[in-house]
Amino acid sequence: MRRYDLAPLLRSSVGFDRFDQLFDTAKRSDTAANPYPPYNIEKVEDNYRISMAVAGFSEDEIEITVKDNTLVVEGSPLAEPEGVSYLHRGIAGRGFERRFQLAENVQVTGANLENGLLHVDLQHHTPEHMKPRRIEIEKAA
Repeated sequence: MRRYDLAPLLRSSVGFDRFDQLFDTAKRSDTAANPYPPYNIEKVEDNYRISMAVAGFSEDEIEITVKDNTLVVEGSPLAEPEGVSYLHRGIAGRGFERRFQLAENVQVTGANLENGLLHVDLQHHTPEHMKPRRIEIEKAA
């Protein structure tokens, strides 16, 4: 495995302490090992949408939480149907947990489940202190 030295980047930056956490999270999460459930991330202007294929899950079986800029989507089936004998079971009904790291100014605005797809809507808010502003130059007296 390759090791990257980020010291030159971090020497000339201030307040990017979260980058260490992001890189550690990226190293630990191996999406190839657990591709379930599949998802898309869409961007339209300042808004984002995460769409996850959660066929077979109802609203009661899915929990969405946000803590410390991490969006966690968990699915746990309530119970297996009794008396059902499958000849082939291709629709996965196993529990899952997906984590998404959110930027500082991204907020979850809503979620809905439609036709087996869970849509989580996100919006990027730019606070006033981060918007560009013009500084007037005072004239010398």
